[in-house]
Amino acid sequence: MGDPVGAGVVASLSRPGGNVTGLSNQTRDLVGKRLELLREVSPGLVTLAVLANVGNPSAILEMSEVQARARALGLPIVPLEIRRSEDVATAIETAKNGAQALYVTTDALVNTHRLRINTLALSARLPTMHASREHVEVGGLMSYGPNVPHLYRRGAELIDKILRGTSPGDIPVEQPTKFDLIINLITAKALGLEIPPTLLARADEVVE
Repeated sequence: MGDPVGAGVVASLSRPGGNVTGLSNQTRDLVGKRLELLREVSPGLVTLAVLANVGNPSAILEMSEVQARARALGLPIVPLEIRRSEDVATAIETAKNGAQALYVTTDALVNTHRLRINTLALSARLPTMHASREHVEVGGLMSYGPNVPHLYRRGAELIDKILRGTSPGDIPVEQPTKFDLIINLITAKALGLEIPPTLLARADEVVE
């Protein structure tokens, strides 16, 4: 999950306690990097819209972190709060009237409707930032986040420890060590954006 400590699931990453351990997506810690990347491809960015399912505590924490980081950069925020699929179109219509880019928080509802979100964002001429490559595959501009298959493999190692008798509460919650930057050049061209060559060189994958 995005922030197991902030969400109150574990006492700390090093000693989770109780009967829970796992892996963190480090969602809040990556907000600053995502904003940096978004500003790099959108030099005209003045106001940023943030889409979040406010029924998800982790998404709320991520939105708060985006607001705090953006405030430090002098970047006004347009919060777009959704709770169900019917809210998506209205939210992005709001963003179209005041923002130049869209930050999409991590959430199951958002992931389910990622194609619709990106289609609407492209129609609204909004570059988008996401946490995973699945969003970029369906038209999102870019994503930066943990490599999910790598997390799954490490999750299997935690399961092995538990099956061998280690108490979950004594196993530190692990954080990602491998991160992917994915850029969709098709979307960039549709938005009239020129991705800096230095950024393309840093990308782990480019969708063309």
